[in-house]
Amino acid sequence: MEKDNQIFGIRAIIEAINAKKEIDKVFIQKDAQGDLMQDLMKTMKRNNINFSYVPVEKLNRLTPNNHQGAVATIAPISFVALETMVESVIESGKKPLFLILDQLSDARNFGAIIRTAECTGVDGIIIQKQGSAPVNGDTVKTSAGAVFNVPICKVDHIKDAIFYLQGSGIKTVAATEKTEQHIYDINFNEGVAIIMGSEDRGVNPSVLKIVDEKAKLPMFGTIESLNVSVACGAFLYEALRQRLNLSIFQCANSFK
Repeated sequence: MEKDNQIFGIRAIIEAINAKKEIDKVFIQKDAQGDLMQDLMKTMKRNNINFSYVPVEKLNRLTPNNHQGAVATIAPISFVALETMVESVIESGKKPLFLILDQLSDARNFGAIIRTAECTGVDGIIIQKQGSAPVNGDTVKTSAGAVFNVPICKVDHIKDAIFYLQGSGIKTVAATEKTEQHIYDINFNEGVAIIMGSEDRGVNPSVLKIVDEKAKLPMFGTIESLNVSVACGAFLYEALRQRLNLSIFQCANSFK
């Protein structure tokens, strides 16, 4: 983690939050106590800041300085508002293509997905404030810098974002094995938001209940699932194939 993207010390983090800095995540020592720590917890909850409890050893690895039981990371990008992102794409006359990541937690998977999203023309990525992968140095590196080219939006709740997109005329499609419908049965040649789940649990069951369609990739091996960034790439390139009006054969030949 880059040291210039860190804030350490309880009071410094409180001041940064109050100053509306783009705090991506705060790491809190598991057994930390005290009035000042309580003030930090209240400040984070009031401002809906993403945080997690970690052993003191992790904080010691993050910084050699006196962290007082708390280290924050500052996002290297500015996040955009959901309404602003959606309205700007619709007003441009484009067929919207959004990506929703339902509590994806690995920064390198996140970066790989952002890179593919940029290559396939995704108009924006939506993540949840709590429980999502941080936008840090690993994200920037594995995205090959694409993180600076794709708008990213943080929302309080994924379900609220889905309802907003549906109300804006955008179809929502969840990637899940809990369906009989394959990816090739879905029409991606319209305004659509593709929802990918976390590495271990997939798309949340409560999210699956409200999406417009569900789709899975055909699997022939003995392993039951793909890495989420690989699966996401398959979904995005199927959307791109349909939007380019290519047959699967033409698509394969065009990249030789």
